[in-house]
Amino acid sequence: MSPLTDPKPDSRASRRFRRHALDVRLSVFVFRSGENLSFWGRSSELGEDGIGATLTGELEPGEVVSMELALPMAPFPIRFRALVRYRDGLRHGFEFLALSAAQRDEIQRVCEMLAAGT
Repeated sequence: MSPLTDPKPDSRASRRFRRHALDVRLSVFVFRSGENLSFWGRSSELGEDGIGATLTGELEPGEVVSMELALPMAPFPIRFRALVRYRDGLRHGFEFLALSAAQRDEIQRVCEMLAAGT
């Protein structure tokens, strides 16, 4: 299996940022085979560079998607692009792409808040 499709339990040790448990609803949009598809799901974990989620459909590792989610205590949902890093059934791992400074700050704030609560 390739590194994109084979999430290994020890891969957490090589991550740049710690992951924090987070359960929020999110929406994912992808353009595939000439059509726009949308899925919704629930996040499982959040880090400063990515998010894990279980979705209502399957995405392929390497696909670039648009994602929208409402972070805790954020004034409005954020929308950004993400790369599908792995898929295990309906569970997916995403890497954030090209976040704005404000989005990066908001995600960092939430990660710090979640870290303080653990």
